[in-house]
Amino acid sequence: MAGKVIALTGNQAAAEAMRQINFDVAAVYPISPQTELMGFFAEYVANGEVDTDMVSVEGEHSAMAACIGAAAAGARVITASAGPGIAYMVENLYVASGMRLPIVLLDVNRALSAPLNIHCDHSDSMLTRDSGWISLFSENAQEAYHNIIQAVKISEKALIPVMVNYDGYIVSHSIENVEILDDQVVRDFVGPSGIHRIPYPLLDFKKPVTYGATAQPDYYTECRYQQHVDMLKAYDIVREVAEEFEAISGKLYGFIEEYKTDDAEYIAISMGSSFGTLREAVDIMREQGRKFGAIKIRLYRPFPLKEIAQALSKAKGVVVLDRADSFDGIGGPLFKDVATALFNNPNRPYIHNFIYGLGGREILTEEFVRALDRLERLEKGIETRENLVEYLQVRS
Repeated sequence: MAGKVIALTGNQAAAEAMRQINFDVAAVYPISPQTELMGFFAEYVANGEVDTDMVSVEGEHSAMAACIGAAAAGARVITASAGPGIAYMVENLYVASGMRLPIVLLDVNRALSAPLNIHCDHSDSMLTRDSGWISLFSENAQEAYHNIIQAVKISEKALIPVMVNYDGYIVSHSIENVEILDDQVVRDFVGPSGIHRIPYPLLDFKKPVTYGATAQPDYYTECRYQQHVDMLKAYDIVREVAEEFEAISGKLYGFIEEYKTDDAEYIAISMGSSFGTLREAVDIMREQGRKFGAIKIRLYRPFPLKEIAQALSKAKGVVVLDRADSFDGIGGPLFKDVATALFNNPNRPYIHNFIYGLGGREILTEEFVRALDRLERLEKGIETRENLVEYLQVRS
């Protein structure tokens, strides 16, 4: 179903999705590069275009606390943050997922301090990767817009909060053409707001419940096991919502997106805005007669283990491109996820890791070409390595 095409920044596209969804509650606190997102949405609130109660809080920890309370009451809620703001709310991210509350969080990806940096990398998302949230990554403003709409339905079907990631400044502040769906189409897709979203809302006085209870050693394990089982069920829910979304948008979103992988001997993997650059690097290698392909991760949590294993089942070599470092002597967080996906594969391709794009450093096509070339040389034994992970962009 075709929509209207408008030139928007990523933050404007996100605010437009929020307007169409018409959340009951939005908890807000400013931090670059997220600040203008909630500024755009505040205009919709002020103009009476939405029914949202916009709650200004004193910090990001409180923002998530407000979302937890509102979601527990049965409201449809959203918040947004970036970098250190995400770090500040981490404690409450675990509370939200442990309480099984449908909350949407927009992470406008930003580096963590120190040194202070307000630009993009994925350190903030990696900090939250084990917090029990479903995590979606967006390559551009169009995907951010689409992911937010799907996130609402995923969260409410799974009763698991969902984080939508898009790269700070690179996506959030860059203008591109975005196809916007009709307001009513979006609202029909997500369903009406203002009704209870959870089985046992806090404000249903006829069926009183307890939130925030203590679980001692005799029950805590069972609580975590239930959360574990339901996160595994999230795969089917994400897939189901994607198929429903295809019916209104004409676009089917998978867990991963493959580019020229059918006959690829060497495959590179990345997330976020750099995938366009990676596609260009693959095209250059193809022009040289070298069989390279690429994979973009969209669903980061739960990790698409089976899809990655299948996509890499015939590869000779794999290079994982991380926009964050774990500082653990092994490699970046995405690298370890991919290596785990390959553990039980009959085919065990050679695998290498590069760290790139930290603190917003621009990634050039020729740098990715260099990474792809290095992978092939390593796999063929032309070059050797000391570590599984290298930095791609260190100045000499």
